[in-house]
Order: sequence, then structure tokens, then C-alpha cells
Amino acid sequence: MVRGRGVRAEIPEAGAQPKLTCQFLADQGKGSHGRLYFGDAFTTLKDRNKEIGRDLLAKMRAHLKIDLRDL
Repeated sequence: MVRGRGVRAEIPEAGAQPKLTCQFLADQGKGSHGRLYFGDAFTTLKDRNKEIGRDLLAKMRAHLKIDLRDL
């Protein structure tokens, strides 16, 4: 399991590639959810204080078009 904050810490490292922007907007989600933009892709982050499973993390990476080898 990975906490939502761990995901946010992991994603910007992949954003170090040229011409990719990484931005998190807490106000673009219902309740405790937020939206993470990575380049032209985005995904929704669940409650950032709760753990997420491996499968959800894989789906989020797919939404953001991030390969595990890039992290």
C-alpha cells in the first residue's frame, strides 16, 4: 500500500523530463479528492491521508502515461 502523499512525492521526479509539467490541484475534486496533472494527462487522487492499493496506483500511473521504468 502507498499513501496518497507518497504518490505525489513519486510523480514529480518523473516530471523532471524537459517540457513536462506536474501540478496538483486540491480544489478540483470532491471532498478530500484532488486532481494531479502530469503533462497533458491527469488522474484523481483519493483521500490523501489514506492508503491506496497497488492496483489503483497502477491505474493512476496508466492515466498519467508513466512507465514504472521511468520512476
